Parts: sequence; C-alpha cells; structure tokens
Amino acid sequence: MGFHCSIPAPPLDALIEKIWDWDMPAPAHHYERVLPLPGAALIINLHEDETRVYADDATRRCTRSAAAVLGGPMLRSQIIDTAEQIRVMGVVFRPGGVHAFTAEDLAGMAGRDVDLHDLFGVTADRLRQRLLETQEPARRLELLEGWLRRRLRIPAINPAISHAIEALNRVPQVTCIPLIARAIGMSDRRFTMQFSHQVGMKPKHYARLMRFRVVISHAHYQPAVNWSAVAADCGYADQAHLSHEFRSFAGVTPSAFMASRGPHINHLPLD
Repeated sequence: MGFHCSIPAPPLDALIEKIWDWDMPAPAHHYERVLPLPGAALIINLHEDETRVYADDATRRCTRSAAAVLGGPMLRSQIIDTAEQIRVMGVVFRPGGVHAFTAEDLAGMAGRDVDLHDLFGVTADRLRQRLLETQEPARRLELLEGWLRRRLRIPAINPAISHAIEALNRVPQVTCIPLIARAIGMSDRRFTMQFSHQVGMKPKHYARLMRFRVVISHAHYQPAVNWSAVAADCGYADQAHLSHEFRSFAGVTPSAFMASRGPHINHLPLD
C-alpha cells in the first residue's frame, strides 16, 4: 500500500509529467476539491468499476463515467469523492502532451472525461485487466508506461506550439501572446486555433491558468499570505482582480483556500 510515482523515460518524459499509483484507505473526509491543471489526466480506477465527478453546488449531483477515463484540461476545479480514491492509477500529461497519443482536438475534450475504450478500443480494456491482476505497484507503473509508449505518435506536438507553451510557462501574461504569435510566424487567429487544438484551451486561458498556478504554488506552503503583494508580484491589476481569478479557477476565495489546505497542493479536503 502507499503512493508510488515514476517519471517515464525519454521521449515520454517530454510529454508526461508523472505516472502514479495510489493504494490507500479512504480518508475521514468524504469529498475533495481538485484544482485545475493545464494538462490532461488519465485515471484508472482499480477499486471500483466507475469514476465520479460531482457538481460544485449544494446538489452535489453525480456524473458517472467509466473506470478508465481520459480527462481533458480543466479551467475550473471539480469535486470528487474519496471512496473511489482507494486504489487508483493515473497519468499527468504535460500541456499538449496527450495530443501525441490521441491526435484528438483537445478543445473538444476540455473539462470532460472520455471513456478510454472510446479512444483506444479493447487495448484499454486489456490494460485495466492486466493492472487489476498485477499486485506490485512498480510493475503496474511499468505496464502503464509500456502501454503509453506503444500508443505514441510521431511527430508528437507542433514545435511552434511547444515553444509557445514554454514561453507562457516562463511569463504567464496575456499581453505576451501577440508577441509569441509573431515570434513563431503565425497570425493571432491561426496561433489561437493551433494552440487550442493541441493544448485544449486558448492561449489567453492558458496564461491565466498558469498565473493562477504560480499563486497556488506560493500560497500553499506559507502560514500566511499578503495577497496584495502576491497580486502585484504575479501581474494582477490589484487584489480584487486576483480574488476574482482565484474564484474562477479554484471555486473558492483565497481565504477559503488557505483555511482548507491539505497535504496535497491540488486537493482541498471537503466535508
């Protein structure tokens, strides 16, 4: 039991941030808020035959999907329950990385889960069955990495879009987008279309999300935060602008985030 994680060997490491295996008892809280990440995620539930996402409101309406899903990039937090997080595996793709495996238009996958069978057919079903039959976490990680390696398409991602992602990661400012488009020799319209197709969101949304991620990375580990200073350091117009963006992506205010932090930066425990 426990949490095991691996970084795949090249060339997968340029497309995948990590592959993980979680085998732990359910915690005391029933729900968790998962903060948005810029890349897609593959989830394989090895404890139950489904995955679940809940409405972020008082109804907590449940949307049920297959046990193995590919989740598109998110621009808002989502709610999951901890009962399905007992034995589960996953893949965190780098921004645009999943395009190398599916060649799908990621703009159409943003914010939703797609049954892995619908994308890869019976090979996805066989993968989950082999993982269910494998007891050693390290071996499960090897099997999943090998399966991904066999699905890899070349070329993986447009080099111009890869360059744009790196530029926005360094300086996640919306004002940089026209400069990046000109630097890679694309019109603003073509750049937006190509970026959305391979990354799953428009460059403007990506820049905003990455700026939010900078704020989260800073705030999560601090006992207290001067939000006015953070707003200035991260390029927001003022603290009100930061708070608005925070609620848009996280679904909670900055103060609520600080009050509900848990051990994992992307997961906020809920009742």
